Amino acid sequence: MKKRLALLLCLILLTAAGADGDRIAIHTSGGIPGTVIWIELDRKRLTVYEGQTEKAVFPIASGARDTPSPIGIFQINGRFATELSGFGTRFLSLNVPWGQYGIHGTNNPASIGQNASHGCIRMQVKDAERLYAMVPTGTKVVIENGPYGAADALRTLREGDRGGDVMLLQRRLIQQGYLSGSSDGVFGPATRLAVIAAREALGLPVSDAADGALYAALGIIQFE
Repeated sequence: MKKRLALLLCLILLTAAGADGDRIAIHTSGGIPGTVIWIELDRKRLTVYEGQTEKAVFPIASGARDTPSPIGIFQINGRFATELSGFGTRFLSLNVPWGQYGIHGTNNPASIGQNASHGCIRMQVKDAERLYAMVPTGTKVVIENGPYGAADALRTLREGDRGGDVMLLQRRLIQQGYLSGSSDGVFGPATRLAVIAAREALGLPVSDAADGALYAALGIIQFE
């Protein structure tokens, strides 16, 4: 809990840069800037904080094994309201670099509390409507403790994979000069060639996959 409060304080005291380069500053009536959504995938819980004050807690559903929810720190970058559908009646989109994810309602309320979605965060319709009214675009969203993906284990990555672990690999390949450009969380042809080059330079067996041996040689450790 102390670790969370420390990170919350860091997040809410920063003025964040939006995806379009605009500056976003959110202030609460108590004088402490910032609203933060904290999502615990293992506990199937979404908490809204204003400053370091807990304002609301909601149960959620998260991604299934083959379609895990993203893990990291993101931002609400869009929203829409609609008639009842698979997205419920409200949708808050997240700026996840490697795919389209959001927080939304559902027409399958029995799925709440389960690993059941295609990666999005599902909520009861009434809860999603309440959250939608509470948080502005630009709100920081922390997603942690996923049962699948980079926070649980460093999986072997190959071309076509997507996720935070791919972004982590790309950043290290860029730092060490094997990959140019930016990290987008998508294991494409350029990342594949960089992996091949890195393996050769580091004396590893020929392969186009990022496995435990490559992680170790690049200095990547779990929870980095």
